[in-house]
Amino acid sequence: MFNLDGAQGMALEFTQVRGREDLHDMLREICRQLGCSFYALSHHVDFLGSPGSGLRVHNYPDEWAEWFDHHRLGLTDPVHRASQRTSAGFAWHHVPAMIEMRASDREVFARARRYGIGDGLTVPAHVPGDAHGSCSFAWRRGEVANDEAVVAAQSIANFAFEAARRVHSPILLSPRRLTTRQRECLQWIARGKTDWEISKIMSISEMTVLQHVRDARHRYDAANRTRLTVCALFDGSLHFGDVADLGYPRFLL
Repeated sequence: MFNLDGAQGMALEFTQVRGREDLHDMLREICRQLGCSFYALSHHVDFLGSPGSGLRVHNYPDEWAEWFDHHRLGLTDPVHRASQRTSAGFAWHHVPAMIEMRASDREVFARARRYGIGDGLTVPAHVPGDAHGSCSFAWRRGEVANDEAVVAAQSIANFAFEAARRVHSPILLSPRRLTTRQRECLQWIARGKTDWEISKIMSISEMTVLQHVRDARHRYDAANRTRLTVCALFDGSLHFGDVADLGYPRFLL
């Protein structure tokens, strides 16, 4: 089991990883120290419907990965859904307390056991501009993850995920930066303001508001304003605090 110094050393080693073999060697070493057998670093996407749309590094049995993809569980897997409810790592046996379990969720866990995968732990990995992701380690059937393993994995999982992103996606998309004015217009749009209202709030013409919005849509290749807002929220250019009505004065029309 990791101690604090060991975890810090492993995290530092991940910052130096440059190749796929080194990455897999590091992940195998983590498994050895945690006493588990499997690892999986993945974006939560439909890999069958959109091949190459995300990162995935794992050593799960091929049969399990094929079944998982065939049922398109990238977005609906219970562990993946639970990881979107927290920023901290968690053991899989805690998932029923984190989300509403469906019959299909129980089947996922039952099917994993058939392929020799027992309990596990997952640490969320949410990077602005990327799909949600996670770093997981799993034990063989009949073995249970413990809290010490969760804490140890938490200290290095995000470094591991970032190393995987660097190795498997060396050319990252440049962020689509909004100008200050574009962001301000979008912020008021998200609060439900019309172009005329925004022009009065910002002391600019209505045509200028339209131009700022058009330019912002072009940067994201967004077909409409709703899509533009979602894209900006997704990559962190706009935050939920920007969208919330925090008591700003309403204009009398």
